Parts: sequence; structure tokens; C-alpha cells
Amino acid sequence: MPHWLDLMLTSLPTLLWAGVKFTIPLTLLSFAFGITLGLITAVTRLFAAKPLVLIARFYVWVIRGTPLLVQLFVIFYGLPSVGILLDAFTAALIGFTLNVGAYTSEIIRAAISSVPKGQWEAAYSTGMNWSQAMRRTILPQASRVAVPPLSNTFISLVKDTSLAAAITVPELFQSAQRIVATTYEPLILYIEAALIYLALSSILSNLQSRLETRFGRYGGMLEANR
Repeated sequence: MPHWLDLMLTSLPTLLWAGVKFTIPLTLLSFAFGITLGLITAVTRLFAAKPLVLIARFYVWVIRGTPLLVQLFVIFYGLPSVGILLDAFTAALIGFTLNVGAYTSEIIRAAISSVPKGQWEAAYSTGMNWSQAMRRTILPQASRVAVPPLSNTFISLVKDTSLAAAITVPELFQSAQRIVATTYEPLILYIEAALIYLALSSILSNLQSRLETRFGRYGGMLEANR
């Protein structure tokens, strides 16, 4: 067996375990919390009082205008100087959540704004209040617009979690770095890590296509029932 293949097969269980234990949970939790934060931020920017709107805009401006890696360093290495100590996984989770929240808020805000005002009027005419109209009428239609870019954000997040290696989270990429430190085979190990990320992204892209098809059919049903 070639040396490179033997090395890849030997290191594969370690890399996969790091992905299952850290990369996937970090991705899922960050996206779940981030999309919730994004929805709150989007609704705040569209419907809240001006002071809250300004706070939401400032948050989005800061997060979108600074590199994710810098944000992670500020949270993990910077906050201890003011007495806030966080373990690496928690710091990464907070950093990715804030980042995802800022970007998804713009996606969700645009999706909600794309729903015609007549849909609000139709919902109110049936006796719905604002929250009922939002939940039953506006968000289902906005989701048709939001799903493709949100799916792209999720796929990007899977790859971005490799940045957590910079703050010592033992996820997939840092596990590859640790193996490199003992085998001195960076090319083989980094290619293997890249292939694993590629496989995850390919699986998610396939699921995204199916989800978009499903939402497309749902959207057609909505159009037919109008």
C-alpha cells in the first residue's frame, strides 16, 4: 500500500471523530442560534422602535464589517483581559452565532420585505393580529425567498468552523494539524481534511437542492390558492 494512502486511512478515524464530536455540533448549534438571532434582528429592523433599530443596525454593521477570525480572537483571547473567561468551544459558538445572526438577518429582512403588503392586509382582514399574520402568512411566504441563501450560509458555516482551530477548538482541521505535527506530512493530511469538508459540502448541497424543490412546490400551492 502506498505511504500516502496508508497515512490517510490511518488518520481518517481521528479526523472523522473530530468532525462528529466538534465540527458538526458547532455548525448545528451556531446555525440554530444564529438564525434565531437573525430573525429577531430582522424583525427589529423592520418593525421595532427607532432606538432598537439603531442597535440592530449597529450590530449588523460591526459583525459584517470585521473578519470572523478577528471576532473569534476578540472573544477568546480579548475578553479574559476584562475578566470574562470562556472555554474554546463556547467562545467559538458565540463568535459563529453572532456572525451567522448578522448575515442571516439581512437575508430574512429582505425575504420579509419581498412579501407584498396586500398579504398583510389580507391577513388582518381575516381577524389576525400582527404576530398571527407574521407566523401564518408572512413567514411561510418569506421562507421561499430565504431558503436558498440560508442554505448557502449553512454550507459556508461548515467550512468556516475550521477557523475555530485558531482558538484551540479540537475540531476536524485542528486534528489534522496535530497529526501533521507528528507525521510531518502536511500535504497529505490537509488534502484529506479538504476532501472531508468537500464531502460534507456536497451532501449538504444535494439536500439544499431537494429542499428548494420542495419549497418550490409549496410556493406553487400558495400561488394556486391565492
